[in-house]
Amino acid sequence: MKKDLFIDNNVASKFSNPQDKEYIKLTSWLMMYDNKKGNKDDYAHLVVSQKLLVEYYRSAQGAKSDTAIPMIIAKLQQQGRLVIKTNQEIKDFKSFHFTKAVEKSLRSNKEDREHIPVVLLSERKYAICYDENFTFDVVNFSGFKAKVEKRPEDINYAG
Repeated sequence: MKKDLFIDNNVASKFSNPQDKEYIKLTSWLMMYDNKKGNKDDYAHLVVSQKLLVEYYRSAQGAKSDTAIPMIIAKLQQQGRLVIKTNQEIKDFKSFHFTKAVEKSLRSNKEDREHIPVVLLSERKYAICYDENFTFDVVNFSGFKAKVEKRPEDINYAG
């Protein structure tokens, strides 16, 4: 199983300097990779969508740090560790799982609802996000067991 993780844009913005100790650990985990050692699935994978990538790049405009999210994405993509959920996968998920009752029960805003399938289609269904409404929707989505935390140290992302 891939060690995949969804990181919301509001969290990814913390990757540029200055970083606190836990974000330094998370960034190091994302960047660490040795293609000569072990299985690629034993290393970090970032789960994204095209929409999330646009959000990442928009919020990181002008970021020059080696740990800015665009640099991390470039490295992960080059190493085959960026998992992109396609617009079709998201559309198919929503057409099957987003019934009228589900849509009514969701607390997150319409833009963030596009990210729910990204988390739930990932292998581990782990996410780091500050948004309580999005967290509620993902954790309580019927038929899925997902884990969402606000801080990296609260989720066993490396395990």
